Amino acid sequence: NGLAMQNLGDIAYQTIAGAISTSTHGTGIKFTGIANQVVALRIVLADSSVVECSPETDAELFHCARVGLGALGLISTVTIQLVQAFNLSVIEEPMRVDDVLANLNHHVQTNDHFEFFWIPHTKWALTKRNNRTEDALDPLPKVKGWIEKTFMENYAFGLLCRVGKLFPKLIPKLATILPSSGRVEYVNVSHRIFSSKRLVKFYEMEYSIDLESLVPALREVMQMVEDRGFLISFPVEVRCTGSDDIPLSTSTGRRSAYIAVHMFKGSAYTEYFSAVETILRKYEGRPHWGKIHNLNANDISSLYPEYQRFIEVRNQLDPEGVFTNDYLRRVLGR
Repeated sequence: NGLAMQNLGDIAYQTIAGAISTSTHGTGIKFTGIANQVVALRIVLADSSVVECSPETDAELFHCARVGLGALGLISTVTIQLVQAFNLSVIEEPMRVDDVLANLNHHVQTNDHFEFFWIPHTKWALTKRNNRTEDALDPLPKVKGWIEKTFMENYAFGLLCRVGKLFPKLIPKLATILPSSGRVEYVNVSHRIFSSKRLVKFYEMEYSIDLESLVPALREVMQMVEDRGFLISFPVEVRCTGSDDIPLSTSTGRRSAYIAVHMFKGSAYTEYFSAVETILRKYEGRPHWGKIHNLNANDISSLYPEYQRFIEVRNQLDPEGVFTNDYLRRVLGR
Protein backbone atom coordinates (compact mmCIF):
# COMPACT_ATOMS: atom_id res chain seq x y z
CA ASN A 1 0.00 0.00 0.00
CA GLY A 2 3.00 2.31 -0.28
CA LEU A 3 3.36 2.61 3.50
CA ALA A 4 5.95 1.63 6.08
CA MET A 5 6.63 1.62 9.81
CA GLN A 6 9.00 4.45 10.66
CA ASN A 7 11.24 2.17 12.74
CA LEU A 8 11.44 -1.54 13.58
CA GLY A 9 13.30 -3.88 15.87
CA ASP A 10 16.26 -5.71 14.42
CA ILE A 11 14.98 -9.29 14.62
CA ALA A 12 12.43 -10.40 12.05
CA TYR A 13 10.56 -12.87 14.28
CA GLN A 14 8.18 -10.62 16.22
CA THR A 15 4.46 -10.12 16.72
CA ILE A 16 3.18 -6.55 16.92
CA ALA A 17 1.51 -7.14 20.30
CA GLY A 18 4.68 -8.65 21.73
CA ALA A 19 6.89 -5.94 20.27
CA ILE A 20 4.93 -3.06 21.78
CA SER A 21 4.22 -4.84 25.08
CA THR A 22 7.93 -5.36 25.80
CA SER A 23 9.12 -1.93 24.58
CA THR A 24 10.96 -3.24 21.51
CA HIS A 25 12.70 -0.25 19.98
CA GLY A 26 15.10 -0.46 17.02
CA THR A 27 17.64 2.35 16.74
CA GLY A 28 17.80 6.04 15.78
CA ILE A 29 17.96 9.07 18.07
CA LYS A 30 15.28 10.85 16.01
CA PHE A 31 12.86 7.99 16.63
CA THR A 32 11.24 6.12 19.51
CA GLY A 33 10.24 2.54 20.17
CA ILE A 34 7.47 0.81 18.27
CA ALA A 35 4.95 1.40 21.09
CA ASN A 36 5.13 5.16 20.52
CA GLN A 37 3.84 4.62 16.97
CA VAL A 38 0.58 3.20 18.36
CA VAL A 39 -2.44 5.54 18.12
CA ALA A 40 -5.24 3.23 19.33
CA LEU A 41 -5.81 -0.18 20.93
CA ARG A 42 -8.70 -2.55 21.48
CA ILE A 43 -8.24 -4.58 24.66
CA VAL A 44 -10.17 -7.45 26.26
CA LEU A 45 -10.11 -6.88 30.02
CA ALA A 46 -10.12 -9.38 32.88
CA ASP A 47 -13.93 -9.15 33.27
CA SER A 48 -14.23 -10.04 29.52
CA SER A 49 -15.37 -6.54 28.54
CA VAL A 50 -13.89 -5.10 25.35
CA VAL A 51 -12.65 -1.52 25.44
CA GLU A 52 -11.26 0.89 22.87
CA CYS A 53 -8.57 3.28 24.00
CA SER A 54 -6.67 6.15 22.38
CA PRO A 55 -5.44 9.61 23.39
CA GLU A 56 -9.07 10.77 23.12
CA THR A 57 -10.88 7.71 24.55
CA ASP A 58 -9.91 6.13 27.89
CA ALA A 59 -6.64 8.03 27.71
CA GLU A 60 -5.29 6.69 31.01
CA LEU A 61 -5.54 3.07 29.84
CA PHE A 62 -4.03 3.98 26.49
CA HIS A 63 -1.17 5.83 28.18
CA CYS A 64 -0.17 2.69 30.08
CA ALA A 65 -1.23 -0.10 27.72
CA ARG A 66 1.15 0.71 24.88
CA VAL A 67 3.84 -1.04 26.95
CA GLY A 68 1.60 -3.26 29.05
CA LEU A 69 3.67 -6.44 29.59
CA GLY A 70 0.48 -8.42 29.00
CA ALA A 71 -0.66 -7.33 32.47
CA LEU A 72 -3.61 -5.10 31.55
CA GLY A 73 -5.54 -7.36 29.18
CA LEU A 74 -5.51 -9.13 25.84
CA ILE A 75 -4.59 -6.87 22.94
CA SER A 76 -7.17 -7.46 20.22
CA THR A 77 -6.31 -4.80 17.65
CA VAL A 78 -3.52 -2.26 17.26
CA THR A 79 -3.74 0.92 15.18
CA ILE A 80 -0.33 2.25 14.17
CA GLN A 81 0.69 5.56 12.62
CA LEU A 82 2.47 4.62 9.40
CA VAL A 83 4.56 6.76 7.05
CA GLN A 84 5.11 6.78 3.32
CA ALA A 85 7.26 3.88 2.17
CA PHE A 86 10.95 4.80 2.00
CA ASN A 87 14.32 3.40 1.04
CA LEU A 88 17.38 3.26 3.25
CA SER A 89 20.98 3.61 2.16
CA VAL A 90 23.27 1.37 4.15
CA ILE A 91 26.97 1.55 4.95
CA GLU A 92 28.32 -1.37 6.95
CA GLU A 93 32.00 -1.37 7.88
CA PRO A 94 34.36 -2.28 10.71
CA MET A 95 35.85 0.60 12.69
CA ARG A 96 38.19 0.79 15.66
CA VAL A 97 35.94 0.77 18.72
CA ASP A 98 37.92 3.62 20.32
CA ASP A 99 37.23 5.74 17.22
CA VAL A 100 33.54 4.88 17.36
CA LEU A 101 33.30 5.92 21.02
CA ALA A 102 35.37 9.07 20.48
CA ASN A 103 33.03 10.15 17.67
CA LEU A 104 29.84 8.67 19.07
CA ASN A 105 27.86 11.91 19.17
CA HIS A 106 28.70 12.58 15.51
CA HIS A 107 27.58 9.09 14.44
CA VAL A 108 24.36 9.26 16.45
CA GLN A 109 23.39 12.79 15.35
CA THR A 110 24.30 12.59 11.65
CA ASN A 111 22.68 9.24 10.84
CA ASP A 112 19.00 8.39 10.91
CA HIS A 113 19.75 4.96 12.35
CA PHE A 114 23.17 4.10 13.78
CA GLU A 115 24.26 0.95 15.60
CA PHE A 116 27.45 -0.92 16.26
CA PHE A 117 28.66 -4.24 17.59
CA TRP A 118 31.81 -4.37 19.71
CA ILE A 119 33.64 -7.66 19.16
CA PRO A 120 35.01 -8.91 22.49
CA HIS A 121 38.73 -9.76 22.56
CA THR A 122 39.38 -7.28 19.75
CA LYS A 123 39.66 -3.51 19.35
CA TRP A 124 37.06 -3.53 16.58
CA ALA A 125 33.40 -2.72 16.16
CA LEU A 126 31.10 -3.56 13.25
CA THR A 127 29.12 -0.40 12.41
CA LYS A 128 25.87 0.06 10.51
CA ARG A 129 24.65 3.45 9.25
CA ASN A 130 21.16 3.57 7.75
CA ASN A 131 19.78 6.76 6.22
CA ARG A 132 16.60 7.63 4.38
CA THR A 133 17.28 8.30 0.72
CA GLU A 134 15.59 9.21 -2.54
CA ASP A 135 18.08 7.01 -4.38
CA ALA A 136 16.77 4.09 -6.38
CA LEU A 137 16.93 0.57 -5.01
CA ASP A 138 20.40 -0.91 -5.25
CA PRO A 139 20.27 -4.06 -3.12
CA LEU A 140 23.12 -6.47 -2.71
CA PRO A 141 23.29 -8.81 -5.72
CA LYS A 142 21.47 -12.06 -4.99
CA VAL A 143 24.55 -14.24 -4.58
CA LYS A 144 26.54 -11.58 -2.69
CA GLY A 145 23.52 -10.87 -0.50
CA TRP A 146 23.18 -14.56 0.39
CA ILE A 147 26.89 -14.78 1.17
CA GLU A 148 26.92 -11.60 3.31
CA LYS A 149 23.59 -11.94 5.13
CA THR A 150 22.77 -15.63 5.25
CA PHE A 151 26.06 -17.48 4.98
CA MET A 152 28.44 -15.11 6.82
CA GLU A 153 26.05 -13.73 9.47
CA ASN A 154 24.36 -17.06 10.17
CA TYR A 155 26.03 -20.25 8.95
CA ALA A 156 29.66 -19.12 9.20
CA PHE A 157 29.08 -17.23 12.45
CA GLY A 158 27.18 -20.20 13.84
CA LEU A 159 30.13 -22.44 13.02
CA LEU A 160 32.49 -20.09 14.88
CA CYS A 161 30.17 -20.20 17.89
CA ARG A 162 30.06 -24.00 17.85
CA VAL A 163 33.84 -24.26 17.59
CA GLY A 164 34.18 -21.73 20.41
CA LYS A 165 31.76 -23.70 22.58
CA LEU A 166 33.82 -26.88 22.09
CA PHE A 167 37.20 -25.14 22.44
CA PRO A 168 36.68 -21.94 24.49
CA LYS A 169 40.36 -21.01 24.47
CA LEU A 170 40.08 -20.47 20.70
CA ILE A 171 37.41 -17.77 21.05
CA PRO A 172 39.79 -14.75 21.15
CA LYS A 173 41.52 -16.01 17.99
CA LEU A 174 38.20 -16.77 16.27
CA ALA A 175 36.93 -13.29 17.14
CA THR A 176 39.54 -11.69 14.89
CA ILE A 177 37.76 -13.19 11.86
CA LEU A 178 34.61 -11.10 12.37
CA PRO A 179 36.00 -7.61 11.49
CA SER A 180 37.51 -8.84 8.22
CA SER A 181 34.38 -8.39 6.09
CA GLY A 182 35.28 -4.91 4.81
CA ARG A 183 32.95 -2.07 3.74
CA VAL A 184 29.58 -2.82 2.13
CA GLU A 185 27.12 -0.28 0.67
CA TYR A 186 23.63 -0.82 -0.73
CA VAL A 187 20.08 0.62 -0.87
CA ASN A 188 16.88 -1.29 -0.13
CA VAL A 189 13.32 -0.82 1.16
CA SER A 190 13.23 0.01 4.86
CA HIS A 191 11.82 -3.20 6.33
CA ARG A 192 14.44 -5.31 4.57
CA ILE A 193 17.15 -3.21 6.23
CA PHE A 194 15.69 -2.87 9.72
CA SER A 195 14.95 -6.53 10.39
CA SER A 196 17.46 -9.35 10.12
CA LYS A 197 17.27 -13.09 9.69
CA ARG A 198 18.73 -14.78 12.77
CA LEU A 199 19.44 -18.50 12.51
CA VAL A 200 22.02 -18.71 15.32
CA LYS A 201 20.28 -19.32 18.67
CA PHE A 202 21.39 -17.33 21.70
CA TYR A 203 20.57 -16.03 25.17
CA GLU A 204 20.30 -12.25 25.49
CA MET A 205 20.23 -9.54 28.13
CA GLU A 206 19.73 -5.88 27.20
CA TYR A 207 19.72 -2.75 29.33
CA SER A 208 18.68 0.81 28.53
CA ILE A 209 20.73 3.65 30.04
CA ASP A 210 20.84 7.40 29.53
CA LEU A 211 22.56 8.16 26.23
CA GLU A 212 25.12 10.38 27.95
CA SER A 213 26.28 7.40 30.03
CA LEU A 214 26.94 5.09 27.09
CA VAL A 215 30.68 5.64 26.64
CA PRO A 216 31.75 5.20 30.28
CA ALA A 217 29.34 2.29 30.77
CA LEU A 218 30.53 0.41 27.69
CA ARG A 219 34.16 1.00 28.59
CA GLU A 220 33.46 -0.54 31.99
CA VAL A 221 31.90 -3.57 30.33
CA MET A 222 34.87 -3.92 27.99
CA GLN A 223 37.36 -3.67 30.84
CA MET A 224 35.35 -6.14 32.94
CA VAL A 225 35.42 -8.75 30.16
CA GLU A 226 39.19 -8.45 30.01
CA ASP A 227 39.71 -8.41 33.78
CA ARG A 228 37.41 -11.36 34.45
CA GLY A 229 38.75 -13.43 31.59
CA PHE A 230 35.33 -14.16 30.10
CA LEU A 231 35.47 -15.85 26.69
CA ILE A 232 32.68 -14.29 24.62
CA SER A 233 31.94 -15.36 21.05
CA PHE A 234 28.99 -12.97 20.48
CA PRO A 235 29.41 -9.23 19.75
CA VAL A 236 27.98 -6.67 22.18
CA GLU A 237 25.24 -4.68 20.41
CA VAL A 238 24.76 -0.93 20.96
CA ARG A 239 21.80 1.14 19.74
CA CYS A 240 20.01 4.35 20.73
CA THR A 241 16.58 6.01 20.57
CA GLY A 242 14.85 9.23 21.47
CA SER A 243 12.71 9.62 24.58
CA ASP A 244 8.98 9.05 25.01
CA ASP A 245 6.42 9.39 27.82
CA ILE A 246 5.05 5.82 28.10
CA PRO A 247 5.19 4.73 31.77
CA LEU A 248 6.99 1.39 31.26
CA SER A 249 8.89 2.23 28.09
CA THR A 250 12.61 1.69 28.59
CA SER A 251 13.11 5.15 27.04
CA THR A 252 10.53 7.00 29.10
CA GLY A 253 11.76 10.47 29.99
CA ARG A 254 15.25 10.15 28.53
CA ARG A 255 17.19 9.67 25.33
CA SER A 256 18.48 6.15 25.66
CA ALA A 257 21.35 3.91 24.69
CA TYR A 258 20.92 0.16 24.69
CA ILE A 259 23.67 -2.31 25.49
CA ALA A 260 22.81 -5.91 24.64
CA VAL A 261 24.97 -8.92 25.50
CA HIS A 262 24.52 -12.43 24.12
CA MET A 263 25.79 -15.94 24.62
CA PHE A 264 25.52 -18.88 22.24
CA LYS A 265 22.70 -21.29 23.10
CA GLY A 266 23.92 -24.03 25.43
CA SER A 267 26.73 -21.90 26.86
CA ALA A 268 26.93 -20.77 30.48
CA TYR A 269 25.74 -17.16 30.57
CA THR A 270 24.75 -16.42 34.18
CA GLU A 271 28.07 -15.11 35.47
CA TYR A 272 28.76 -12.92 32.43
CA PHE A 273 25.26 -11.47 32.34
CA SER A 274 25.30 -10.78 36.09
CA ALA A 275 28.63 -8.94 35.80
CA VAL A 276 27.29 -6.76 32.97
CA GLU A 277 24.06 -6.17 34.89
CA THR A 278 25.99 -4.99 37.96
CA ILE A 279 27.74 -2.36 35.84
CA LEU A 280 24.64 -1.12 34.04
CA ARG A 281 22.59 -0.89 37.22
CA LYS A 282 25.06 1.77 38.41
CA TYR A 283 23.82 3.87 35.47
CA GLU A 284 20.12 3.44 36.39
CA GLY A 285 19.82 0.77 33.74
CA ARG A 286 16.36 -0.48 32.80
CA PRO A 287 16.21 -4.11 31.60
CA HIS A 288 14.44 -5.04 28.39
CA TRP A 289 11.13 -6.55 29.52
CA GLY A 290 11.35 -9.45 27.07
CA LYS A 291 14.92 -10.54 27.77
CA ILE A 292 16.91 -12.08 30.62
CA HIS A 293 17.45 -10.02 33.77
CA ASN A 294 17.47 -10.46 37.55
CA LEU A 295 15.56 -7.40 38.80
CA ASN A 296 12.38 -7.46 40.86
CA ALA A 297 9.64 -4.94 41.60
CA ASN A 298 11.63 -3.20 44.35
CA ASP A 299 14.53 -2.67 41.95
CA ILE A 300 12.40 -1.61 39.01
CA SER A 301 9.96 0.73 40.73
CA SER A 302 12.65 3.38 41.29
CA LEU A 303 13.71 3.31 37.62
CA TYR A 304 10.38 4.46 36.17
CA PRO A 305 8.90 7.83 37.25
CA GLU A 306 5.35 6.61 36.44
CA TYR A 307 5.73 3.03 37.65
CA GLN A 308 3.10 3.49 40.39
CA ARG A 309 0.69 5.03 37.89
CA PHE A 310 0.90 1.82 35.85
CA ILE A 311 0.39 -0.32 38.96
CA GLU A 312 -2.75 1.62 39.89
CA VAL A 313 -4.25 1.13 36.42
CA ARG A 314 -3.41 -2.57 36.57
CA ASN A 315 -4.95 -3.01 40.03
CA GLN A 316 -8.10 -1.27 38.90
CA LEU A 317 -8.50 -3.34 35.71
CA ASP A 318 -7.38 -6.72 37.05
CA PRO A 319 -7.84 -6.81 40.85
CA GLU A 320 -7.94 -10.63 40.92
CA GLY A 321 -4.72 -11.07 38.93
CA VAL A 322 -6.33 -12.92 36.01
CA PHE A 323 -3.44 -11.98 33.74
CA THR A 324 -0.61 -12.39 36.21
CA ASN A 325 2.16 -15.00 36.07
CA ASP A 326 5.46 -15.67 37.82
CA TYR A 327 7.36 -13.07 35.79
CA LEU A 328 4.78 -10.34 36.34
CA ARG A 329 4.69 -11.12 40.06
CA ARG A 330 8.44 -10.56 40.12
CA VAL A 331 8.51 -7.25 38.22
CA LEU A 332 5.14 -5.77 39.24
CA GLY A 333 4.89 -7.00 42.82
CA ARG A 334 2.00 -9.48 42.67
